[in-house]
Amino acid sequence: MKDIDQELLKVYTVKSQTDKAISSLKGFLLGIKLDDEINIQEINELQKWVIDHRELMSRNPLNEFMTIIEEAISNKIPPKETIEDLYWLCQKYENDNYYYNAVTSDLQILQGICHGILADGIITDKEIYDLQKWLDENEHLNTYYPYDEIRSLVLSVLSDNKIDEEEKVVLMAFFKQFVQIQDDEVRQKIQDTTIDVNISGLCTSEPEVIFEGKTFCITGVLQRGNREKLHRDIIKLGGIPTDSITKKTDYLIVGDNGNPAWAFSCYGRKVEKAINLRKEGHTIMLIHEFDFSDLIDDLL
Repeated sequence: MKDIDQELLKVYTVKSQTDKAISSLKGFLLGIKLDDEINIQEINELQKWVIDHRELMSRNPLNEFMTIIEEAISNKIPPKETIEDLYWLCQKYENDNYYYNAVTSDLQILQGICHGILADGIITDKEIYDLQKWLDENEHLNTYYPYDEIRSLVLSVLSDNKIDEEEKVVLMAFFKQFVQIQDDEVRQKIQDTTIDVNISGLCTSEPEVIFEGKTFCITGVLQRGNREKLHRDIIKLGGIPTDSITKKTDYLIVGDNGNPAWAFSCYGRKVEKAINLRKEGHTIMLIHEFDFSDLIDDLL
């Protein structure tokens, strides 16, 4: 029965999964195009994106995308033409999709843009200025996470009308929170470049946690243990576990299920609510489950 339920779930969710994949791909292609250069690392990352979405790629309409990408990888068509053809297909799909959710899609596109920018492990001045232009053209996302934090960071970088290398590293560290780079060499390059940068936008790095009398909420799929055990550990340390985000919540533990914590992902709702409450002045700390688990291991 469980296997049947899983198959039914796939049938019901394949439409939304396809929408998300195509929106993310569109943003990814935009990110690649920003500096007007397409290199082998970016094409390799595109190929790995295909592998990661292979199950969806066998279905309509993504099988058309698969054909174009495979032709590009086999050098049958030039990389620049490949990107243009794929982008055209993304637009065609959106125009034909009557159930298209513009806000959700635009957030997915933003994620894809960050992916495209990081695909070769380098951020250029032109990419930053073009990203600013896209952000300015999509101000309808201003109340949505993470658009607001990305725009705030980009505006801060550009406030003095110049971009230094340290600011590029900060942007890289911020973007990598939401992007799963598939190429091992590029991913390691980004990790090495940003190793000394702490970002407080989503999850607090090296958090200082007070347990006694504080309220904890968990979101997402945990890779270390399960919620029941984590609830017991929180109680042992004097904390109060809850199932929902409120103004009284002190800490939100974000599970690492392999997906970025965006507003459209499976656990983005609580993350978005926490961010909105934080903007209103409530001190809610977001902590990655690995950091939280390490902290508990040290205390128990």
